[in-house]
Amino acid sequence: MQADLIVVHGISLPPGEFGGPWIDQLFTNTLPADAHPYFAALAGRHVSAHALIRRDGSVVQYVPFHRRAWHAGTSQYLGREKCNDFSIGIELEGTDDGAYAPAQYGTLTALIVALCAAYPALSPARLAGHSDIAPGRKTDPGASFDWVRLRAMVRAATGA
Repeated sequence: MQADLIVVHGISLPPGEFGGPWIDQLFTNTLPADAHPYFAALAGRHVSAHALIRRDGSVVQYVPFHRRAWHAGTSQYLGREKCNDFSIGIELEGTDDGAYAPAQYGTLTALIVALCAAYPALSPARLAGHSDIAPGRKTDPGASFDWVRLRAMVRAATGA
């Protein structure tokens, strides 16, 4: 896969709850449908992300960055469909309406800078939210995500 887009997502499982094993189990396709009423709707779905940034800023990688992950679903970016084919999906543990943690912005910035250095087709200018590539279907990372802050941190880190 030749990635030229980074997609930022927000996730919490169950919705609004942080910590626990549920996100890991979702992205490794081992989430027990009977562990919580919300999980029944996720049963049988095979989804993945390249990485998750937890509230404390720690990173879990699920899929190698050069391989396709199944994070975007039905999606489009600048007229190109099937964003899973050309994007890296980074999940942030959070909700659409709650502030993301400062540590998450720091880790996300470092990850973006490292990915752009490792993969020449990527650019800090090619960042999108899940809501941008699947409008009307997805809302994450939500209105609480501070794009201005992230872009300023990436510019400062790259000198661009």
